[in-house]
Amino acid sequence: MNTQPLLEVRNLRAYIGTPRGTVRAVDDVSLDLDAARALGIVGESGSGKSVMARAIMGLMPPRSGRSGAVTFQGRDLLALSKKEKREVWGKQIAVVFQDPGRSLNPVVRVERQLTEGMRCHLGVSRSEARGRALRLLEEVGVPDPERRLRNYPHEMSGGMRQRVMIAIALACEPDLLIADEPTTALDVTVQRQILDLLRRVQRERGMSMMLISHDLSVVAGRTDRVSVMYAGKLAEVGSTREVFEAPRHRYTHALLGATPTIDHQRHAPLQVIGGSLPDPTDPQPGCRFAPRCAHSDDACSTTGPSLVSVGADHVVACLNPVAAAAPALSGGRSDGR
Repeated sequence: MNTQPLLEVRNLRAYIGTPRGTVRAVDDVSLDLDAARALGIVGESGSGKSVMARAIMGLMPPRSGRSGAVTFQGRDLLALSKKEKREVWGKQIAVVFQDPGRSLNPVVRVERQLTEGMRCHLGVSRSEARGRALRLLEEVGVPDPERRLRNYPHEMSGGMRQRVMIAIALACEPDLLIADEPTTALDVTVQRQILDLLRRVQRERGMSMMLISHDLSVVAGRTDRVSVMYAGKLAEVGSTREVFEAPRHRYTHALLGATPTIDHQRHAPLQVIGGSLPDPTDPQPGCRFAPRCAHSDDACSTTGPSLVSVGADHVVACLNPVAAAAPALSGGRSDGR
């Protein structure tokens, strides 16, 4: 029996050059994703989540660099040639980006954008690709797919465009789907529909999914494991249920406390995490969350904590973690509500 993870990331670092200096967007991140499983990547905006996904895909911007090892199905993604990358992207690994309005070509009809990947990677005929496109649009909940194939992206709503993006990502039946903030700029009702759609398709197809979001409620109930990122580093990793019900890192605990829930008292203020993310061009020694943490001490400001095991499938990088018996804060639901 093969127990090797589908995706292995080891000591990944990603750097972006700016006029102010080099941004260390991802700093020594290691994680695994098993076949047919869903992994959530959460953290504040600016934590390095999207850059990590782009580094894995090899889609880094100009004046940037990366190091480490990224292994997918036993192949080193960082060592692939351009030709080998074209064989992997879309066919084995697909991405749903944040803004479908920017990801879709505004002057090309939906049919061409949906079928060109299938014709390139799967070698199917134009008529077969069109039939598959119709079935895909039905699968992702697009009404009247015949008419939608003839549409340009601007003739569709934001929710419909995102469904088309998901259909494009699923067209070649990839083994891994990376969903990078897939519900940005969508209203709450459409957000839930898109997220439930992604989880349903992931389970039905038996593919793996990496779901990236700054909103903890997005990954709750829709992922098997969760990795919490802060300032380019992993703060906590574990099963979604355990991290939400018994968070051990002070940052995760604070994030859950700042998340509104249905049972939150109407006029009671939400907990606030004071301060802001550290300067990514000048990271300080020690724990990067220490300046914002009420439980930090001198050691936290000088010693960079490593991930240590606090459970069977739970690791945390914190010198003063939350007590194991402490209850989760009000935001710590794991059922998606």
